[in-house]
Amino acid sequence: MTPPVPRIPVSVDLVVLTVRGHELSALVWRRDNPPYEGHWALSGGFIHLDEDLPAAAGRILAERAGLPGAPVHLEQLQTYGYPDRDPRQRVLSVAYLGLAPDLPASTEAHMSWQPVGELTSMAFDHRRIMVDGVERARAKLEYSSLGAAFCPAEFTVADLRRVYEIVWGRPLDPRNFHRKVTNAEGFLVPTGRTTTRDGGRPAKLYSRGPAELLHPPMLRSLKD
Repeated sequence: MTPPVPRIPVSVDLVVLTVRGHELSALVWRRDNPPYEGHWALSGGFIHLDEDLPAAAGRILAERAGLPGAPVHLEQLQTYGYPDRDPRQRVLSVAYLGLAPDLPASTEAHMSWQPVGELTSMAFDHRRIMVDGVERARAKLEYSSLGAAFCPAEFTVADLRRVYEIVWGRPLDPRNFHRKVTNAEGFLVPTGRTTTRDGGRPAKLYSRGPAELLHPPMLRSLKD
Protein backbone atom coordinates (compact mmCIF):
# COMPACT_ATOMS: atom_id res chain seq x y z
CA MET A 1 0.00 0.00 0.00
CA THR A 2 1.35 3.40 -1.00
CA PRO A 3 1.97 5.62 2.04
CA PRO A 4 0.04 8.91 2.11
CA VAL A 5 1.78 11.91 0.60
CA PRO A 6 2.65 14.39 3.37
CA ARG A 7 1.15 17.85 3.13
CA ILE A 8 3.96 20.27 3.86
CA PRO A 9 3.24 24.02 4.06
CA VAL A 10 5.35 26.26 1.80
CA SER A 11 6.42 29.71 2.93
CA VAL A 12 8.35 32.53 1.32
CA ASP A 13 10.95 34.38 3.40
CA LEU A 14 12.59 37.60 2.25
CA VAL A 15 16.18 38.72 2.77
CA VAL A 16 15.82 42.42 1.91
CA LEU A 17 19.13 44.28 1.91
CA THR A 18 19.96 47.93 1.43
CA VAL A 19 22.79 50.33 2.17
CA ARG A 20 21.73 52.78 4.87
CA GLY A 21 24.32 55.30 5.93
CA HIS A 22 27.57 53.36 5.84
CA GLU A 23 26.20 49.91 6.68
CA LEU A 24 24.65 46.99 4.88
CA SER A 25 21.29 46.50 6.58
CA ALA A 26 18.55 43.88 6.49
CA LEU A 27 14.82 44.36 7.06
CA VAL A 28 13.74 42.33 10.10
CA TRP A 29 11.22 42.26 12.93
CA ARG A 30 11.43 41.14 16.56
CA ARG A 31 9.09 38.25 17.37
CA ASP A 32 6.71 38.83 20.27
CA ASN A 33 5.39 35.26 20.53
CA PRO A 34 6.98 31.83 20.95
CA PRO A 35 8.81 30.10 19.47
CA TYR A 36 11.88 32.34 19.46
CA GLU A 37 10.11 35.13 21.30
CA GLY A 38 12.30 38.25 21.32
CA HIS A 39 14.46 37.11 18.39
CA TRP A 40 14.87 38.95 15.10
CA ALA A 41 13.15 37.33 12.11
CA LEU A 42 12.87 37.87 8.38
CA SER A 43 9.54 38.88 6.88
CA GLY A 44 7.69 35.96 5.38
CA GLY A 45 4.40 34.17 4.93
CA PHE A 46 2.71 31.15 3.40
CA ILE A 47 1.91 31.13 -0.30
CA HIS A 48 -1.72 31.26 -1.42
CA LEU A 49 -3.15 28.38 -3.42
CA ASP A 50 -3.79 30.63 -6.42
CA GLU A 51 -0.35 32.32 -6.69
CA ASP A 52 3.09 31.33 -7.87
CA LEU A 53 6.29 31.97 -5.94
CA PRO A 54 7.30 35.33 -7.51
CA ALA A 55 3.79 36.66 -6.89
CA ALA A 56 3.96 35.50 -3.27
CA ALA A 57 7.33 37.21 -2.82
CA GLY A 58 5.93 40.47 -4.23
CA ARG A 59 2.87 40.27 -2.01
CA ILE A 60 4.92 39.62 1.12
CA LEU A 61 7.27 42.47 0.21
CA ALA A 62 4.28 44.83 0.10
CA GLU A 63 2.09 43.47 2.88
CA ARG A 64 4.43 41.90 5.43
CA ALA A 65 7.68 43.77 4.83
CA GLY A 66 5.78 47.04 4.38
CA LEU A 67 7.47 48.16 1.16
CA PRO A 68 4.62 48.51 -1.35
CA GLY A 69 5.79 49.87 -4.68
CA ALA A 70 9.44 49.97 -3.61
CA PRO A 71 11.94 49.48 -6.49
CA VAL A 72 13.32 46.24 -5.05
CA HIS A 73 15.20 43.75 -7.22
CA LEU A 74 13.83 40.34 -6.14
CA GLU A 75 15.41 37.02 -7.08
CA GLN A 76 15.01 33.52 -5.73
CA LEU A 77 17.82 32.68 -3.33
CA GLN A 78 17.46 29.08 -2.17
CA THR A 79 15.00 26.52 -0.81
CA TYR A 80 15.29 25.38 2.81
CA GLY A 81 13.58 22.16 3.80
CA TYR A 82 15.43 20.27 6.52
CA PRO A 83 12.96 18.72 8.99
CA ASP A 84 13.80 20.65 12.17
CA ARG A 85 13.89 24.19 10.82
CA ASP A 86 10.54 25.02 12.50
CA PRO A 87 9.79 23.36 15.87
CA ARG A 88 6.02 23.63 15.35
CA GLN A 89 5.66 21.73 12.08
CA ARG A 90 7.46 20.72 8.93
CA VAL A 91 7.70 23.83 6.72
CA LEU A 92 9.40 24.29 3.36
CA SER A 93 10.76 27.80 2.83
CA VAL A 94 11.64 29.39 -0.50
CA ALA A 95 13.86 32.38 0.25
CA TYR A 96 14.08 35.45 -1.95
CA LEU A 97 16.82 38.07 -1.97
CA GLY A 98 15.75 41.69 -2.37
CA LEU A 99 18.18 44.52 -3.15
CA ALA A 100 17.57 48.25 -3.53
CA PRO A 101 19.27 51.58 -2.77
CA ASP A 102 18.68 53.34 0.55
CA LEU A 103 15.17 52.00 1.09
CA PRO A 104 12.86 54.01 3.37
CA ALA A 105 11.47 52.88 6.69
CA SER A 106 8.85 50.18 6.39
CA THR A 107 5.18 51.13 6.54
CA GLU A 108 4.79 48.31 9.09
CA ALA A 109 5.66 49.55 12.59
CA HIS A 110 7.11 46.20 13.66
CA MET A 111 9.67 46.09 10.83
CA SER A 112 13.06 47.80 11.13
CA TRP A 113 16.42 48.01 9.40
CA GLN A 114 19.28 46.41 11.31
CA PRO A 115 22.97 46.17 10.36
CA VAL A 116 23.65 42.63 9.17
CA GLY A 117 26.74 42.43 11.38
CA GLU A 118 24.59 42.83 14.48
CA LEU A 119 22.08 40.10 13.57
CA THR A 120 23.97 37.34 15.36
CA SER A 121 20.91 35.55 16.78
CA MET A 122 17.72 35.09 14.76
CA ALA A 123 14.56 32.99 14.87
CA PHE A 124 14.34 29.60 13.18
CA ASP A 125 17.06 29.31 10.51
CA HIS A 126 16.74 32.94 9.50
CA ARG A 127 20.34 33.83 10.28
CA ARG A 128 21.50 31.07 7.95
CA ILE A 129 19.15 32.35 5.26
CA MET A 130 20.33 35.95 5.79
CA VAL A 131 24.01 34.93 5.65
CA ASP A 132 23.32 33.07 2.41
CA GLY A 133 21.62 36.17 1.04
CA VAL A 134 24.51 38.45 2.01
CA GLU A 135 27.02 36.09 0.40
CA ARG A 136 24.88 35.95 -2.77
CA ALA A 137 24.89 39.76 -2.89
CA ARG A 138 28.66 39.87 -2.36
CA ALA A 139 29.29 37.28 -5.04
CA LYS A 140 26.96 38.91 -7.56
CA LEU A 141 28.85 42.18 -7.21
CA GLU A 142 31.88 40.34 -8.60
CA TYR A 143 30.41 39.22 -11.90
CA SER A 144 27.18 41.17 -12.44
CA SER A 145 26.07 44.79 -12.60
CA LEU A 146 23.93 44.34 -9.50
CA GLY A 147 26.09 46.78 -7.52
CA ALA A 148 24.30 49.58 -9.33
CA ALA A 149 21.00 48.28 -7.89
CA PHE A 150 22.14 49.73 -4.56
CA CYS A 151 22.61 53.16 -6.16
CA PRO A 152 20.07 55.83 -7.13
CA ALA A 153 19.13 56.37 -10.78
CA GLU A 154 22.14 58.66 -11.26
CA PHE A 155 25.33 58.11 -9.28
CA THR A 156 29.05 58.80 -9.27
CA VAL A 157 31.81 56.21 -9.39
CA ALA A 158 32.54 57.13 -5.78
CA ASP A 159 28.91 56.29 -4.88
CA LEU A 160 29.29 52.89 -6.53
CA ARG A 161 32.65 52.28 -4.85
CA ARG A 162 31.10 52.92 -1.44
CA VAL A 163 28.49 50.26 -2.21
CA TYR A 164 31.20 47.72 -3.02
CA GLU A 165 33.16 48.67 0.09
CA ILE A 166 30.13 48.35 2.36
CA VAL A 167 28.87 45.09 0.88
CA TRP A 168 32.33 43.51 0.68
CA GLY A 169 33.41 44.97 4.00
CA ARG A 170 36.80 46.30 2.88
CA PRO A 171 38.29 49.47 1.37
CA LEU A 172 39.06 49.65 -2.34
CA ASP A 173 41.64 51.69 -4.21
CA PRO A 174 39.70 54.58 -5.82
CA ARG A 175 41.79 54.80 -9.01
CA ASN A 176 41.81 51.09 -9.74
CA PHE A 177 38.10 50.82 -9.00
CA HIS A 178 37.35 53.72 -11.33
CA ARG A 179 39.39 52.10 -14.10
CA LYS A 180 37.71 48.71 -13.69
CA VAL A 181 34.08 49.88 -13.63
CA THR A 182 34.43 52.41 -16.43
CA ASN A 183 36.19 49.82 -18.63
CA ALA A 184 33.55 47.15 -18.01
CA GLU A 185 31.49 47.07 -21.20
CA GLY A 186 27.91 48.23 -20.73
CA PHE A 187 28.19 48.64 -16.95
CA LEU A 188 27.97 52.43 -16.67
CA VAL A 189 26.42 54.97 -19.02
CA PRO A 190 27.57 58.61 -18.73
CA THR A 191 24.64 60.98 -18.31
CA GLY A 192 26.58 64.06 -19.41
CA ARG A 193 25.92 65.70 -16.05
CA THR A 194 28.12 66.30 -13.02
CA THR A 195 27.62 66.88 -9.31
CA THR A 196 29.52 68.62 -6.53
CA ARG A 197 27.47 67.16 -3.66
CA ASP A 198 30.57 65.53 -2.14
CA GLY A 199 32.60 68.72 -2.38
CA GLY A 200 35.74 69.23 -4.43
CA ARG A 201 35.84 68.94 -8.20
CA PRO A 202 32.67 68.12 -10.14
CA ALA A 203 32.18 64.37 -10.47
CA LYS A 204 30.61 62.72 -13.51
CA LEU A 205 27.17 61.17 -13.08
CA TYR A 206 26.38 57.74 -14.52
CA SER A 207 23.35 55.51 -14.86
CA ARG A 208 23.21 51.72 -14.91
CA GLY A 209 23.98 50.33 -18.34
CA PRO A 210 22.41 47.39 -20.19
CA ALA A 211 25.06 44.84 -19.21
CA GLU A 212 24.01 42.08 -16.83
CA LEU A 213 27.43 40.41 -16.61
CA LEU A 214 30.73 42.22 -16.06
CA HIS A 215 33.65 41.71 -18.43
CA PRO A 216 36.13 41.50 -16.80
CA PRO A 217 34.62 40.62 -13.40
CA MET A 218 35.36 42.54 -10.17
CA LEU A 219 36.97 39.70 -8.23
CA ARG A 220 37.29 40.04 -4.44
CA SER A 221 40.21 37.64 -4.45
CA LEU A 222 42.39 39.96 -6.51
CA LYS A 223 44.39 42.80 -5.05
CA ASP A 224 43.36 46.28 -6.09
